[in-house]
Amino acid sequence: MELKELQELKELAADALSRNRKAALLLGGVAVLGLAGLGYKYLRNPEKVVRVGVVSKLLIHPLKSGRAVSVALAECQQRGLKLGDLQDRHWLVVTEDGHMVTGRQQPRLVLVSLTCEGGQVCLNGPDMEELRLPVKQSDNAVIDCRLFGVDIQGRDCGDETSRWLTRYLGEEKTYRLVHYEPQMTARSLEEPKPIPSQNEEVVYADEGPVMLLSESSVKDLSSKLENDVTAERFRPNIVISDCEAFEEDSWEEVQIGSVRLQRMMSCGRCIFTTVDPETGVITRKEPLETLKSYRLCKPSEKHIYKSSPLFGQLHSVKKMGILQVGDVVYKISR
Repeated sequence: MELKELQELKELAADALSRNRKAALLLGGVAVLGLAGLGYKYLRNPEKVVRVGVVSKLLIHPLKSGRAVSVALAECQQRGLKLGDLQDRHWLVVTEDGHMVTGRQQPRLVLVSLTCEGGQVCLNGPDMEELRLPVKQSDNAVIDCRLFGVDIQGRDCGDETSRWLTRYLGEEKTYRLVHYEPQMTARSLEEPKPIPSQNEEVVYADEGPVMLLSESSVKDLSSKLENDVTAERFRPNIVISDCEAFEEDSWEEVQIGSVRLQRMMSCGRCIFTTVDPETGVITRKEPLETLKSYRLCKPSEKHIYKSSPLFGQLHSVKKMGILQVGDVVYKISR
């Protein structure tokens, strides 16, 4: 029953009320049934839940472009994975004027490990002594940083940390480490995107708070390369097993444990994929060239991805909760 018909029924009911109470009650019942039918028509369809895989790895990257920390359990928050003081892409290396520094410019950053223990940050790198500093340094200055042409803040982590990074990277430039704190303003993600989203925000991540990739997709790529690659090279947060290669491309919404994720877009890949996470050496060739041979976007999406090959999926967090290795992954459809 359509809205016009319901309006006519309401008018008939009002007229009958003045003449015949019994008739009014009858018409009122018909109108209620009509409203119920219309409501059912416009309500969303019941969810269909299908098992599509299992979580095999959870990876937190506390330092942007730094070494991943593999965890068995993590909180999934609006701005990414978290375990204690470790939060995904919440530390960033910058130049003195606040511009971001990533593995694209400094490949050896992938060998830097940032962990947290007892309220302290622990920095480690090849041929470097471990450096410890407080997670919270409220007396230090807040720096205005620049990521992908967008401003964001970070708390400076001090001169000693700056000297450590500058010595490690072996450059004439001076580098500093900044830490994002909860009260700071996050970055709003810009359109266009293939899937509209509500004002999603990220900290120092490129495009989305959670990146998901399947083991089978990595295996498929490795089969086309001279040397195998690992999931870690592509810096996902959630690695999925027990599914077909690139099946994750079709999961618009997933449930993992108590967490609900909504697909935002595919992850367009760049020169950073050619950095070996175990050696810190950049080749500027593979696996990027092979990905470009079979993983380019549809012509209709070139304004979004341009010439970047697609590998892995970026998700926003619809419902926060706990993720664990071994959790079953369910695809949600309606």
